[in-house]
Amino acid sequence: MDLFANLALGFHTAVSPAALFFCFLGVTLGTLIGVLPGIGAMAAIAMLLPVTYHIPPTEALIMLAGIYYGAQYGGSTASILLRLPGTPQAAVVTLDGYPMAQQGRAGVALFITTIASFAGSVLGVLLLAGFAPLLARAAMSFQAAEYFALMVLGLMAAALLTQGSPVRGLIMVAAGLILGTVGTDLQTGTFRFVYGIPELADGIGLVAMAMGLFGVSEVIANAARGGAPAARRPRWREMIPTRADWRAAIPAMTRGAGIGAGFGTLPGTGSSIASFVSYAVEKRIARDPSRFGKGAIEGISAPEAANNAAAQTAFIPTLTLGVPGDAVLALMLGALIIHGIIPGPGLIAQQPALFWGLVASFVLGNLMLLVLNLPLIGLWISILRIPYRLLYPAILVFICIGVFSIRNSAFDIWLVLIFGAIGYGMRLLRFEPAPLLLGFILGPLLEQYLRRAMTVSRGDPMIFLERPISAAFLGLAALLLLHSLYTALRRRG
Repeated sequence: MDLFANLALGFHTAVSPAALFFCFLGVTLGTLIGVLPGIGAMAAIAMLLPVTYHIPPTEALIMLAGIYYGAQYGGSTASILLRLPGTPQAAVVTLDGYPMAQQGRAGVALFITTIASFAGSVLGVLLLAGFAPLLARAAMSFQAAEYFALMVLGLMAAALLTQGSPVRGLIMVAAGLILGTVGTDLQTGTFRFVYGIPELADGIGLVAMAMGLFGVSEVIANAARGGAPAARRPRWREMIPTRADWRAAIPAMTRGAGIGAGFGTLPGTGSSIASFVSYAVEKRIARDPSRFGKGAIEGISAPEAANNAAAQTAFIPTLTLGVPGDAVLALMLGALIIHGIIPGPGLIAQQPALFWGLVASFVLGNLMLLVLNLPLIGLWISILRIPYRLLYPAILVFICIGVFSIRNSAFDIWLVLIFGAIGYGMRLLRFEPAPLLLGFILGPLLEQYLRRAMTVSRGDPMIFLERPISAAFLGLAALLLLHSLYTALRRRG
């Protein structure tokens, strides 16, 4: 009965006019941002983060979350029609979605991805509602040593489970940890790595870094490619799948949603890995693997269900443990902290209206997305026809306005430009920015829990191995590191 009472509280919060408005605004913007190639939810959330300072935290989180999972829906549109992934998670959809579009089945592909996204999201919401309180109660026994070990595991997963080289992922995490030390030491009050610049006394701005690494760098990269080819608007009759399509897609959706839900609960993995793993599973178990890459409908339904399920369940470690599931949720974690709300085991008990209102908004938001993404596909395709020479300057203007409005400091705009150049250079060198941002977000918390644990143990580092949960997390991190290094050496050999 507690679950139903909590859900009743959540829907009472989520159906308020303000919550419904910000939920609709979030999912609409998220879909729009997902359709635009290469922008992604990170840049959108970073641009809108200053707006959330002026609205209540529950509505702010509902809007940001709507952008996050709304981008998962829209990301497949450009992937299928133009072979331009709107989000990193949608990159795998291009493998079979674009061949389906070339075969004249773009409408079927878009319809199936919308249904798969909704199915994956529903499963993710059910798991979030059912298991997040259990995980929160179990986490009440966590102390500083356990939190430190858990964050080490999350950072290790973020570094080693990226699509690039594990060594590059470790370098990015280390760089993020170093950048997180810039500013004033909270315990001693001394400046660290400020170099006489007073604007750095409070540390590097999270929004400025995120806008530069993800927003400006993507604008530069996409502007260098020129405009996109014109997209054709599919007819309604072309969007109806056949019975054979449904027979192949439904089991793939189920498997993909299960894989995505599992990966979403793991801190630091994110939905990109879930979508690629689900595609690999479908190709492995298929009777005819040669169909994949040529328009197999399982190749779009499974990854879409996986990345949307992962997007929902990624809130479990973010809200109940304070460890973000991926880089976008790390930015939302920063937004919560700015509002004075500390995610952790006590969040559900201390902020029940916020947590359950967010869960209920997921249900309403996904219903809105189901309605939006079927009839408004033509509108999203029309936006892709906007010339890049008009679209990207407007985005840069909004980025500068958003950053400047936080502290009224022109120095933050320079930070955005610097991190934009760094992000573009990282892109050319195939370094992923997500592990860097995770390291930057978790670095101060990691240092805080390390100091607390060492204070409790009076300087004895064996506290991390004497406590079973802490030792288990550190052991998993070590095994993950050894496995990744072994795999890398084996490939090189």
